[in-house]
Amino acid sequence: MEFISPTLNYAQLAPILIVLAGALAGVLIEAFAPRASRYSSQLFVSIFSLVASFAALMRVRTQTSVDAAMGSVAFDGVGVLLQGSILIIAVLSIFLIADQENFTALAASVPGSEEERDAVQSDLRVTEVFPLTLFAVAGMLLFPVATDLITLFVALEVLSLPLYLMAGLSRRRRLASQEAALKYFLLGAFSSAFFLLGIAYLFGYSGSITLAGIQASVIGGAGNDVFLLLGIAFISIGLLFKVGAVPFHAWSPDVYQGAPTAITGFMAAATKVAAFGAILRIFYVAIANAEWQWRPAMVIIAIITMVFGSVVAITQRDVKRMLAYSSIAHAGFLLAGVIALSKTGLEASIFYLFAYGVATIGAFGIVTLVRDASGEVGDLNRWSGLGKRSPLLASAFAFFLLAFAGIPLTSGFIGKFSIFSAAYESGSTSILIAGVLSSAVAAFFYIRVIVLMFFKDPVEDGTSVVIPSALTTITITVASVLTLILGIYPAPLIDFIATTATFIR
Repeated sequence: MEFISPTLNYAQLAPILIVLAGALAGVLIEAFAPRASRYSSQLFVSIFSLVASFAALMRVRTQTSVDAAMGSVAFDGVGVLLQGSILIIAVLSIFLIADQENFTALAASVPGSEEERDAVQSDLRVTEVFPLTLFAVAGMLLFPVATDLITLFVALEVLSLPLYLMAGLSRRRRLASQEAALKYFLLGAFSSAFFLLGIAYLFGYSGSITLAGIQASVIGGAGNDVFLLLGIAFISIGLLFKVGAVPFHAWSPDVYQGAPTAITGFMAAATKVAAFGAILRIFYVAIANAEWQWRPAMVIIAIITMVFGSVVAITQRDVKRMLAYSSIAHAGFLLAGVIALSKTGLEASIFYLFAYGVATIGAFGIVTLVRDASGEVGDLNRWSGLGKRSPLLASAFAFFLLAFAGIPLTSGFIGKFSIFSAAYESGSTSILIAGVLSSAVAAFFYIRVIVLMFFKDPVEDGTSVVIPSALTTITITVASVLTLILGIYPAPLIDFIATTATFIR
């Protein structure tokens, strides 16, 4: 058999390759750099890699090619928008991750052991989190632009494996953090197995692993429809797990609560953009013509996800678990854009993903600042009177909650209006009704937290608001400004998405 030399378009792959190079440089820093200089070196390499990757993305954004990697990677308008969103969210996340107060001194130590106490007293820092983050970002950049199922699976594992590790690095509540990492890993392994099984069935149906080949088989109708249905079902399980849609959501509350808050924000924002990017590409390109096979089930999943996330969030007494169930509800809203199967739905989904991701990073940044002597305070009852302790911080958190609720003058309102409009235009009346009612329910628990912060007296239980570091301040400020601008004047971004968001088929 003759060996075929691979043909790669390195200019178009540059955003991914730069981030991977930064991650490898981070590994070398961990291996050879003096411990005292690792933190500053890792932070510089991480920021530089992400900014350079974004610059490379902007430089080649006008180029389109199906041959970026021999048909395995599609560099199109949708890919540019999603990769840009991931990189912006990743930069904000790195600023938050740089606050080492969130992370354990020694990841491999047994919680409560003498080794861990010695590491804390020595003020050790887990700087490995920076290259792990870059590896995850590289996988996220590849995930929404992959055009064959093998590349898609590789990207899924590259983004997932670092997150499994990062979920177990919390400084405090170490057992809960390690439990979260283990749950995330085990359930993630099951979802990956389902994804692989779906690949096998789709290959059996079409004789191809490329999305274009699957699309051609669907249009031709020559394959076994049972294989097609099973393939769609199993691949959907793997993807819906990553976005936390019901009934594949069980990992979300525990992992969100147990993981370091900076990592939780990164997972909630960037992972959702990457996963929905892959979902949009598969459903809009590969199996759009098999709509009758998957749309009824997706409608049911979307409605249940919206309602379940909104209703269960009301009962939560921990702020991170509340935001976890809020994230589940938002996954349901985003599925409305997938089900719409129209250009309007595609544009609305991309805007919603970016707006939600930025607001999520800002919200979790604020959560890291409410602490007592034992660390972060998650109990919502202890957030009582936060507006009197720190009016500015409480106002920023209230603003992010209003964005999640979809209140006018926030990016959340524009996002929900766009995605519900797309659902209405596509004839998905049930999705529209369920989405509006779920948004009303969600507004209740968001406003309840705002009332708790501003209209209740503070409880003297040791809860305080720490002064944020410069990097955390940047994250919260930028997220607040973007959320406000996209709520007041979203037209430039919406127009840019409208002119750019196209798939190469």
